[in-house]
Amino acid sequence: MVSPNQTLVTEFVLQGFSEHPGLRVFLIGCFLSLYTVSLTGNVVIITVVSCSAGLHSPMYFFLCNLATMDVVCTSSVLPKVLVGLNSKENTISFQGCMAQLFFLVWSASSELLLLTVMAYDRYVAICSPLQYGSRMSLHLCGAMAMGVWGICALNASVHTGLMMRLSFCGPNVINHFFCEIPPLLLLSCSPTRVNSIMTVLADIFYGCINFLLTLMSYGCIISSIMHIRSAKGKWKAFSTCSSHLIVVSVYYSSVFCAYISPASSYSPERSKLSGVLYTVLSPTLNPLIYTLRNKEFKHALWRLFPFSRG
Repeated sequence: MVSPNQTLVTEFVLQGFSEHPGLRVFLIGCFLSLYTVSLTGNVVIITVVSCSAGLHSPMYFFLCNLATMDVVCTSSVLPKVLVGLNSKENTISFQGCMAQLFFLVWSASSELLLLTVMAYDRYVAICSPLQYGSRMSLHLCGAMAMGVWGICALNASVHTGLMMRLSFCGPNVINHFFCEIPPLLLLSCSPTRVNSIMTVLADIFYGCINFLLTLMSYGCIISSIMHIRSAKGKWKAFSTCSSHLIVVSVYYSSVFCAYISPASSYSPERSKLSGVLYTVLSPTLNPLIYTLRNKEFKHALWRLFPFSRG
């Protein structure tokens, strides 16, 4: 309950990286460069896949969805970070904070769920290649993508709605560079039990169950690859899923560090580091990881943009 003498918070102060004033110019340069590379790389993927008939396959369809999620994720965080680094105090309204929380939870949870779907796609492609066309039909891929976006939008709505029902009486300083669930719960002056329970349930579903399903898919993939007799065949099969495996490793490592822990053990510095990994670094690396060694994509890119040929 809020006492009559308490004033509800109408805006928050994002502390960001204000404890390191000497690094301000360096951080501006880094974040601006990473945002530019991330936005350009993911928009290029969306454009090339959408405009190239040869890339209209399940793998590239899901990659296009992943790129869209990365654009939403970085664009919900980095513009505000850059504004904060260029100002003395980085404030965000309560409504703006809730909007940022919604889009961040939506994109981050969607990426976790989509990575599981992409692992299943690679499992079918390698373990049941003759049935790939029928099992990964265009209709099924569209339904799975819509399911990912819909389920995660509902998840984000639940967490944002639960956060909006809390009272914030002060202090209003968020020890992070964006609005995130753990630091917000620490600032609330009303009970957060329901929020904590829902956060744990989401952690179990997105972090643990999805991770186990991904591990199961790759266990079957590795077993299938080991039965291939030729070294060339093994390498070809492994190369089709190596990019996805790298992305899964980077993303889950950062998300586990940020979320798979109780709010009471929240560490601002650790959370900021993991936040940089999954909201900045991962969306920047994804386009590079998926396209640098992909001959199909590079040929499609050269056909669409002839000047891009090195």
